[in-house]
Amino acid sequence: MKQIRDTTTLGFALFAMFFGAGNLLLPPFIGFNSAGQWDWAIIGFALTGILLPLLGVLSIINSGESFHDLGNRTHPLIATILGIVIMLGIGPLIAIPRTAATTFEVGLLPTFPNLSPIWGSILFFSVTFVLSIRPSKVVNVIGNFLTPLLLILLISMIIMGALFPLSANYAHDVERLTAFKLGFIEGYQTLDVLASVIFSGIIISAAKTKGYVNVKDKNRIVTSAGCLAAFCLLLIYGGLVFLGAQSGYPTTTDVKRAELLLFISHKIFGGYGVAAISISIALACLTTAIALTCAVGTFFSQLLHNRISYQWVVTICCLFSAVLAITGVEYIIQVAYPFLAFIYPIVITLVLYVLIFGRIIKSSLPFIGAMAGTTLTSTFYLFAGFDIHLKGAENMLQSIPLATYELWWVIPSFVGFLLFLMWDKVRGNRITP
Repeated sequence: MKQIRDTTTLGFALFAMFFGAGNLLLPPFIGFNSAGQWDWAIIGFALTGILLPLLGVLSIINSGESFHDLGNRTHPLIATILGIVIMLGIGPLIAIPRTAATTFEVGLLPTFPNLSPIWGSILFFSVTFVLSIRPSKVVNVIGNFLTPLLLILLISMIIMGALFPLSANYAHDVERLTAFKLGFIEGYQTLDVLASVIFSGIIISAAKTKGYVNVKDKNRIVTSAGCLAAFCLLLIYGGLVFLGAQSGYPTTTDVKRAELLLFISHKIFGGYGVAAISISIALACLTTAIALTCAVGTFFSQLLHNRISYQWVVTICCLFSAVLAITGVEYIIQVAYPFLAFIYPIVITLVLYVLIFGRIIKSSLPFIGAMAGTTLTSTFYLFAGFDIHLKGAENMLQSIPLATYELWWVIPSFVGFLLFLMWDKVRGNRITP
């Protein structure tokens, strides 16, 4: 009974970490653009938005208790650089500004249509700054209250949408591969793989405080909690993809993610339901922003050995995020893609290769080789995202097997892994069984 209770507690805690309110804007958009092939879109989205974050947690378990342990399977310098890039992504560059922009577009704009995004951003980050500069239990209270409330609203919306379909017709015809690729790519925007390798230590630490101190018990309880969290995410995300496909949203206008979610909630709940879900999402975004800002402040102040204090890091983070938030959700998602297309495959490569080969290969060289292969190919996609096109290289990448499925990094990473493994054997390093 105790193990079941602890699994449930840790599972919902992990779910709350992955369940960023900003991510709620993604599934309905995927469903709308996938139309009748929404089930294939769910498969693609589940791979990058649910399964890979779960594998990220498992990779930390198998490596130790923190991202530092996982990163050290390559090299301490690589671990530090990768940690910095990840923290910038889930911090002031993408995730934190997106929470503020989501709050403005979903939580404030429907009620105050004339409110400037500048004032919305100032208001949001003033509160974030006050509650982050001296972390308090207020965030935990808000989070513990809002997550169940938001879940109840969303599950109710999904059930009512399934029982009473919003529209009998799909907006357009889509091929299965197109729907799968859309879901797969949009899964990057959850940022949950990046978050999983940073915040897994919290769940592992919580498991240890509950008495699961030896490796076998700790791995079992955290794995079970991860599976529970993944199931909850699949339930919510899958349901929202379905609602997006059946939404009946007008196709004559530009589809904006925030407007689509509000459209669906209004058709199901009416005006009061829209107000409730808008307020819940806005406050949940605020809670997420506070937690991420605290994490950024702690990470960089420790990295710099407090030469720049926690308070100064939080201040800089809030100011920088406030400026980016003014640009809006759609713009943030658009400009985030090149960065995510670059860093996501690198982190995925580290996670997968450590999970698959970590027990039998103790040398760091093969893992460095795998990441080098992925980094090389990801760099070309990063250039393309900034309109720097190397046509010969891009054509070569598109000819790589699995590139059609946005898995162009798989073969180069494996080639790099094998080459560095052979180099390691030549150097005389031993592979232990």
